[in-house]
Amino acid sequence: MKPYWEDPDAGLALYLGDMREVLPALDLHADLVVADPPYAETSLAWDRWPDGWPTLAATVASSMWCFGSMRMFLDRRDDFTGWKLSQDFVWEKHNGSGFARDRFRRVHETATHWYRGNWASIHHEVPLIPAQFDAKGRTTSSSAVVVPHTGKIGAHSYADTGMRLARSVRRCPSVRRGIHPTQKPVEVVRELIEYACPPGGLVLDPFAGSGSTLDAALRCGRRATGIEANEEYAEAAARRLSALTLPVA
Repeated sequence: MKPYWEDPDAGLALYLGDMREVLPALDLHADLVVADPPYAETSLAWDRWPDGWPTLAATVASSMWCFGSMRMFLDRRDDFTGWKLSQDFVWEKHNGSGFARDRFRRVHETATHWYRGNWASIHHEVPLIPAQFDAKGRTTSSSAVVVPHTGKIGAHSYADTGMRLARSVRRCPSVRRGIHPTQKPVEVVRELIEYACPPGGLVLDPFAGSGSTLDAALRCGRRATGIEANEEYAEAAARRLSALTLPVA
């Protein structure tokens, strides 16, 4: 199948069509899937859940980040049969996106990490950040324990490197005036990719939208393949990615 747009030198390719038809024709293996499927929570024409897509994604990768709402994951839990949930990551927005007027204003979205097989064989690069210290030089991080938790009782040694695990909540402004109504910030997607895909590895986005996943993959040294069903968004994503990959004179 011929890509709608590609840059072989950058390791990027974008295909036009329904991922359930395109993906089987590509015959590829990805290190990571990053998916932002329609949540099926509105009456908008494009907001329709593509039945069976998590099962199809499992044929090309054993690790997947999936954006969604709690309602979406509960309503579609059976679609993730065969996948095991490892963790959730919360993107806190600067503003809400909910339409209901009788509930808390929803100012976050969740990305869940799923895997298949043995966890030890799944790439996961633990994100670390510098520890925070108070005026007396004491750490203010709740993860600054002197004995690491291993599930076993016994003697342990602990050397404080000054680094702590990154928090599971990421505060980042929404994309304003984006080219897609559910466009994700590159900064958020990049963190997920760097955690779960090895450098030089291949990321698959079956709902490419504005191309944020391909953009983020390029910026952190990964290859990426995207699939987008809507030609208007595919064209906009292609223009965006072309601007990123233009040769510098």
